[in-house]
Amino acid sequence: MKPTVIAVPMGDPAGVGPEIALKAIADPEIWEHGIPLLIGDLSVLTEVSRRLGLSAGLHVVENPSAVTGSPDALPVLDLNMIPDLSVLQPGKISALAGKASVAYIRRAVDLCMSGMASGVATTPINKEALKAAREPYIGHTEMLADMSGASKSYTMFIVDRLRILFHSRHLSLKQAIEKLECGDVVHSIETAAKCLASIGLPAGTIALAALNPHASDGGLFGDEEARVLVPAVEKAKGKGINVVGPVPADSVFYFGLQGKYDVVVSLYHDQGHIASKTYDFYRTVSVTFGLPFIRTSVDHGTAFDIAWKGIANPVSMKEAMLACFRIAPLYRPF
Repeated sequence: MKPTVIAVPMGDPAGVGPEIALKAIADPEIWEHGIPLLIGDLSVLTEVSRRLGLSAGLHVVENPSAVTGSPDALPVLDLNMIPDLSVLQPGKISALAGKASVAYIRRAVDLCMSGMASGVATTPINKEALKAAREPYIGHTEMLADMSGASKSYTMFIVDRLRILFHSRHLSLKQAIEKLECGDVVHSIETAAKCLASIGLPAGTIALAALNPHASDGGLFGDEEARVLVPAVEKAKGKGINVVGPVPADSVFYFGLQGKYDVVVSLYHDQGHIASKTYDFYRTVSVTFGLPFIRTSVDHGTAFDIAWKGIANPVSMKEAMLACFRIAPLYRPF
């Protein structure tokens, strides 16, 4: 069988993306699952590799439809966005870096849309650099959806057996509570069911996290459970979805880790982030569903303060790549 190929855009060239990508791709365990194709600038990758003292060589790919490589000869698709390294300052925001990071991602999307890659594992990009480059995007998710023609995309965290889908993310806690509405929660439960079905778990169990302590203890600690969450669960059940809850948030994520639930719907940003990152900060992987292909990512930023210094931790990048290799062959877009 032809090995699975995943695209790995190296992210903002002035950040830690090139370093963690190189370190992760040089790990022999990665190559047990397929071929990672690094997309970026050979000039940057060569210099970062030199500074880090990495022993692996870089193998320039001429034909993306026939990628080869090994832990000792890392395949690189060179876009030559930064031919002169003197114009790039590690750890500094620049329009050039923002423009380059978008170009890397666009090529990764093209490879997936043409069938030459099965998925994308992304490294960090910088919102300020995108703004400096006058790129019309605020982050990866919006960029990938636009470039692939997807109308919607959904974020799920995965670490070991725990999967977390976010009902809301970048809202204040007050806004997240104020915006709780039964129909919207039903939609998030339906989305969780679609995500599970897209990776071969059509009958997976979904748990809706509660908002208040002890799921409000019958109204002692708030009315959101009785007013919004219980009706949402009942309506979702009426649609044939295997969902339970609301389950108190102090236990639902633990039971997810134990395999009792296939996915937990988190009501707001920190509810799910704290659970997964406290369990294992570096191995928590962000997965984007709803695109024509699967996308996984590290869940940290460009870390300009340690860029190109050889101290960035590659574990999250390795886990993102392993997750991409694992999920991409199963994934069926919805």
